[in-house]
Amino acid sequence: MLSKKMEQTLNDQVKWEYYSGYLYLAMAAYFEELGLAGFANWMHIQEQEERAHAERFYSFVNERGGRVVLQAIDAPPVKWDSPLAVFQESLAHEQKVTARIGALMDLALKEKDHATAAFLQWFISEQVEEEASVTEVIQKLKLVESTPGGWFMLDKDLALRVFTPPVIP
Repeated sequence: MLSKKMEQTLNDQVKWEYYSGYLYLAMAAYFEELGLAGFANWMHIQEQEERAHAERFYSFVNERGGRVVLQAIDAPPVKWDSPLAVFQESLAHEQKVTARIGALMDLALKEKDHATAAFLQWFISEQVEEEASVTEVIQKLKLVESTPGGWFMLDKDLALRVFTPPVIP
């Protein structure tokens, strides 16, 4: 059974994960407007991952006898200065998610809620991968910044990304 504080905090995370997906969808729309279908694909895949995370939090709250209460999702930004700026914002966002997951783990440990702590462990590892994935694209964008046609080569590379539903214990 979840404490009321843990239940509320997990509900807040459901909202945050859905917002994350919404943010990545806005980023995909930005790239589609620029004609960068590969970049857009990368963001669409990211949106699917975030939605899967939200649904896992949703299910966990229910499995632990809690009540999911969906909340309003804020509108994400819709304009950026460059593809690099988009990925830099993505990294900053993932760092916020990492901090939120860490705070959830802190609460679970404080409350001696071992089931929630075990559940969150997967997300802690996932955030390491999320930040590394975005950082890799940022590094590549910086490398091709002054190379004519570099965005298009990277666009082809990013088009190859596919969604693989996460295996969450």
